[in-house]
Amino acid sequence: MTEVTKQLPPWALVLLTLVLLSQSTFIFLDARKRAKYPWLWGMWGLIQAPMPLIVYWIVYRTKWFRSNKKQGGT
Repeated sequence: MTEVTKQLPPWALVLLTLVLLSQSTFIFLDARKRAKYPWLWGMWGLIQAPMPLIVYWIVYRTKWFRSNKKQGGT
């Protein structure tokens, strides 16, 4: 074990594991529902927190990066 993990109490590692698993599961299921690279988002959600959730929320759940397909044209 590394010095950092030796200094953490055991409940902190359990909490971190639960946070990463729940974040990854949420992102994977939502991305699969939207057909937006679910395995990529799920794996990224397993390795760090909370950045994958924030980026996923901004890119796919807000209107900032959506193209307006309803605007017609010729």
